[in-house]
Amino acid sequence: MSFVMSNGARLAYDEAGVAGKAGVAGEAGKADGFPTVVLTHGGLGDRRMWDHQFQALARRGRVVRYDMRGAGESQDADGEFSRSEDLLGLLDALDIEQAVLVGNSIGGAYSIEAALSAPERVRGLALICSGLTEYDWPEEMTAEIGHLVEEAVPAERMARYWQRTAEYVDPADVRAIAEVNVRYMVAGPKRDLDDLAPEVRALAMRMCQDNFQREWSVPQYQERFQQPPIIDRLRELAMPTLIVNGRYDPSPIQEIADLLAVRIPRARRIDLDAGHLPSIELPEETTEALLEFVAGIS
Repeated sequence: MSFVMSNGARLAYDEAGVAGKAGVAGEAGKADGFPTVVLTHGGLGDRRMWDHQFQALARRGRVVRYDMRGAGESQDADGEFSRSEDLLGLLDALDIEQAVLVGNSIGGAYSIEAALSAPERVRGLALICSGLTEYDWPEEMTAEIGHLVEEAVPAERMARYWQRTAEYVDPADVRAIAEVNVRYMVAGPKRDLDDLAPEVRALAMRMCQDNFQREWSVPQYQERFQQPPIIDRLRELAMPTLIVNGRYDPSPIQEIADLLAVRIPRARRIDLDAGHLPSIELPEETTEALLEFVAGIS
């Protein structure tokens, strides 16, 4: 693990494999054209969610995974900032001229933002159970999640956590909210926690608890998103794009996969029998899909 300054933030990252000029793998005349890959985690996790993919991609070329600010071992989130600018700043700091951007959940949305901001830097996009920044989530989804949250933590205490006015963050509350998210997102509304393999459930809970404990323990911050919203600009994405949908993901997130597949000109979609984190629930299948996609770009 190393650290790099990007957009004013100290980000933790791992790097493996080799790359030649312009981020193409190979050395001593043996380049196979395999592009550099950068992995961005989602809001429920950190760079640990890419263990299997990171190791496999490193055997083909250069790969980087990092913790977004406020997650994992990176600097706390504070003030006003753009996570897509953090991502592009990471490319600059690591001398990555071009890369395939792989993003899960909201990390997929930030990858889309980066691709719209600097399309010449992005050779391809892989969007795994992707979200969209400033997306108008259906009322039934927000109501369902709100009900589950109220059952887990009293509304008054929950409000203090989100407003950062709580004098003490109770670990029991952190665990309860993490379990809500793992049950609803990682397992999915049509499954139970017991449907997840023990190691998948354990890692998802660790990452989610770490994120909520940290989120509720720092001052409020403000994220800056692209304008106009990226949902209105998806047809501008000219690079090859892989969309990975989890069949057990909440239906509104699967509807985003539908939308991406229709609006992005060069999109190809696959569906996996997983919830919101296929990279840890179905690591072999997710890795195989990514390897095939990235190799096809090269």
